[in-house]
Amino acid sequence: MGTDSWNFRIRGGDMETWLLGQDDLERILQVIGRDTLMRRMIDRMGHELTELGRGAREDTPTRGGFARTGELTGVIELMPHRESGSSVTVKTIAYSPHNPRLFGLPTIVGTISRIDEATGRLMALADGVLLTAVRTGAASAVASRLLAAPESTRLGLIGAGAQAVTQAHALSQVFALDSVLVSDIDPAVAAGFADRVRFLDLRVEVATPARVLAESDIVCTATSVPVGGGPVVPDGPHLGHLHVNSLGADEVGKTELPVTLLRRAFVCVDHRGQAEREGESQQLRADEIGPTLGHLCAHPDEAAARRSGLTVFDSTGFAFEDHVALDVFLSAAEELGLGTKMAIEHHPENVLDPYSTRSLRVRA
Repeated sequence: MGTDSWNFRIRGGDMETWLLGQDDLERILQVIGRDTLMRRMIDRMGHELTELGRGAREDTPTRGGFARTGELTGVIELMPHRESGSSVTVKTIAYSPHNPRLFGLPTIVGTISRIDEATGRLMALADGVLLTAVRTGAASAVASRLLAAPESTRLGLIGAGAQAVTQAHALSQVFALDSVLVSDIDPAVAAGFADRVRFLDLRVEVATPARVLAESDIVCTATSVPVGGGPVVPDGPHLGHLHVNSLGADEVGKTELPVTLLRRAFVCVDHRGQAEREGESQQLRADEIGPTLGHLCAHPDEAAARRSGLTVFDSTGFAFEDHVALDVFLSAAEELGLGTKMAIEHHPENVLDPYSTRSLRVRA
C-alpha cells in the first residue's frame, strides 16, 4: 500500500496524539474547499484501490459491533484496518436513523483513530462524520467512473439525506451532470435537497422511485430502510446502461434493491465478506457476485466492457476506505498547520509503576 503523505511516527520521545476536531475540519473546507477536497479523496481512493487490486496485502476484517432494537434501532460498529509494519486505523461508527428527529444529530456519528503498530500508542484521532460522508461519495465516484456510461448527465437519488449530498458532489466531479431526480419517503427532506446542493448548480426535481429508476443514467440508493423493509425502488424499466451505487445495506436483512434487478446486473463489491453478509449481495449466490472494486480499478478494461449494460456497485463501506480517507484529511491538516497535540494516554515516569508521574512524585 502507498506510504502516508504525512509521517507521524514516534520521534524524539513525542508521545502526544494529534487531534482533528470540528474547527479543524471547517477550516479545511474553507481554505482547501470542498471541490478540491473531494477530488483529492477520489484520486487517492482510486489509486489505493488500484494497488489493492494489483495484489497489495489487505488486512481489513469485516466490521463487528452491536445492534440496537426498539425505537432507538441502529448499530454501533468497530471497523479496523491494518497496514502491516506501520499502523492500525480503527473507526467507531454509529448508525442511528432516529438521531435527526430525536437529538438533532447526524444519522451517522463516529470517530476514527490511528494506532502505531509497533507500540500500540494512539497517534491520531479525528472526526468520522465528515470523513465517512466524503469517502463514501468518493468510492461511488471511483466505481461509477469505471462502470457508468461516460456521457452520463442525469443522477437519480433514492434517499435525500446527508449521504445524498456527498454522492451528488462526488459524481459531479467525474461526470458532466446537469440534473438530479430525487426521492425520499419524507417530502420535506426531498424538497430541501435542492437547497443543500445549490453549490453544484444542478437542476433538481423530486420524483417517484420508479421515475428515478427509469430516467437516470446513474442511481444512488442511500436510505434508512429498516431490516426487512426493502426494496426501496421497484424493479421496472430503466436505461440499458444504468449504473447503481447501493449504499444503505449495512445490516443483515437490510436491502435496498430488488433481487430481480440484481440478478440481471453485473455486481461488484467493495469488501466481499461484508457484502455477502450485509450488503445487497446477501440476496445472491456466491457465483452471482462479480469482482471487487479494487480488482476493477486494477483491470479497468473488464469494467469498460460492462458499461453498456446494467451494473451495480454494492457499497458496504470498509475500513480500508477509512484508512485512506484519514490520510487525506491528515495531509490537508498538516498542509494548513491544523490540529492539536495532546497527551491523552498516561505514560508514567516509571513504566513499571502506573502511579508514578512526570510532574509529581507521589509518596507511598
